[in-house]
Amino acid sequence: MARVKGGYVAKNRRRKVLKLAKGYFGSKRTLYKTAHEQVMKSLTYAYRDRKQRKRNFRKLWITRINAAARLNGMSYSRFMNGLKLAGVEVNRKMLAEIAVYDMDAFTNLVKLSQEGLASNVKPEKTETKVAPKETAKKAAPKKETAKKAAPKKETAKKAAPKKETAKKTEVKVKEETVKTEKKAPVQKEEVSTKENVDYSTKTVAELKAIAKEKNIKGYSKLKKAELIEALK
Repeated sequence: MARVKGGYVAKNRRRKVLKLAKGYFGSKRTLYKTAHEQVMKSLTYAYRDRKQRKRNFRKLWITRINAAARLNGMSYSRFMNGLKLAGVEVNRKMLAEIAVYDMDAFTNLVKLSQEGLASNVKPEKTETKVAPKETAKKAAPKKETAKKAAPKKETAKKAAPKKETAKKTEVKVKEETVKTEKKAPVQKEEVSTKENVDYSTKTVAELKAIAKEKNIKGYSKLKKAELIEALK
């Protein structure tokens, strides 16, 4: 195969790089390899710093506007917000120039900003927030009224049994007579159980429980033999 040579295309490409490298120090402007490396770096730095320059100028304009606004009793943020509300469309570059070279015009802009802030004050927001809370609190007692209304039905139900009071009194008298008849044998059984209980077979905990029922003082400190004597 034939050897491919770059010819004038390769020479023109290198000549273009060396042209961009004019003014560089040492071999960076004469040798193609070092010149190409430096040109690539220089292009990236230039792209980066074009953006950086715009940021730096914006910072400078903001500091100048802030300094002039503070002299007139306003902060930078409120001054710019007031101008926006007033409909004044002046960029920061021009505002910075006015702040440096024409202070009277800048004071007029400050007045316009103050008027814009004053015209857009909205004090009604606090009232709208409070209103729903009050309605919510007032709505709650309705449930209580509903609950209070319920006992009225019970009173109506209670009013009906007044007719049956005579029957209930008769039933109560019969129940009392039955109870009096049953009480006497129970007492006899209790007496018989008291006589027949063998406390020696019970544990100390059971004896203390019995002593507690009989209201014996100091039962918690007594031993088993002492508890048996106290219960007898």
